[in-house]
Amino acid sequence: MATPAQWFEGARPRTLPMAVAPVIIGTAAAYDLGGLRWVNALLAAVVAILLQVGVNYANDYSDGVRGTDDNRVGPLRLTGSGAAAAKHVKYAAFACFGVAMAAGLALVVLSQAWFLLLVGVGCIAAAWGYTGGRNPYGYMGLGDVFVFVFFGLVATLGTTFTQAGQVSGAAWIGAVSTGLIATALLMANNVRDIPTDRESGKRTLAVRLGDDAARISYVMMLALALLLPLLLVGDYPWVLLVLLLLPACLMPSWLMLKGKKRRSLIPVLKQTGLINLGFSVIYGLALVLTRLLA
Repeated sequence: MATPAQWFEGARPRTLPMAVAPVIIGTAAAYDLGGLRWVNALLAAVVAILLQVGVNYANDYSDGVRGTDDNRVGPLRLTGSGAAAAKHVKYAAFACFGVAMAAGLALVVLSQAWFLLLVGVGCIAAAWGYTGGRNPYGYMGLGDVFVFVFFGLVATLGTTFTQAGQVSGAAWIGAVSTGLIATALLMANNVRDIPTDRESGKRTLAVRLGDDAARISYVMMLALALLLPLLLVGDYPWVLLVLLLLPACLMPSWLMLKGKKRRSLIPVLKQTGLINLGFSVIYGLALVLTRLLA
């Protein structure tokens, strides 16, 4: 039986900034639009975090039963290591999805954005279909698209809309940037696993691009994420503060380009997650300061 510490590690806490970052940005954008609602923001955070943990457990289960994680390099996987029974990991994923759906329903009722019910169903289906089912799209190289769309665009714009009833250009830019950083985190994870994924038939985008191109794509995604907000400088001069994150991007970028040992890429996951969290705080602060000082 897995220990609580092993369940916590199996939840992959390094990926949780991917869930929190879009909620921070979306809430700041809602404040900029004059529609801040703290209860809605909290519910959006609950939905995003539980979906992320649910995806992680679902991925652990599906990859474990397929044997993809039998010889992996990296943090503990509950199913693949035998620390927890496969069915228990699957139940944990479903439990997270269930609570996320309940919080999402409450959010829809409060915001009266009923069309988001369909979006929520799509989120759950996409979360399970990433590595679950007969034809998991994560095995076809489409996982990166899922992360960008759902942990970038949907999470950020949905957070803004459920509070302000509309979205803005600043919300869109923030959504694209945080989506790119989240996708970069997934790319780092998949570059590390290229040899084992290739052997098991998991054709991630990293496998399809090849080792060198996949590593370069990571750096390009980080660079684009930090440069896109500069399009808003005319209306939001404080967004220049996001350039403070450039030094933080140097080490993970160097490791991605030069770290040939797969284990050397493990710290990149945590570093990229912190970059995403830092970006969301600085970008959100820029939006708030612009409105406060207008």
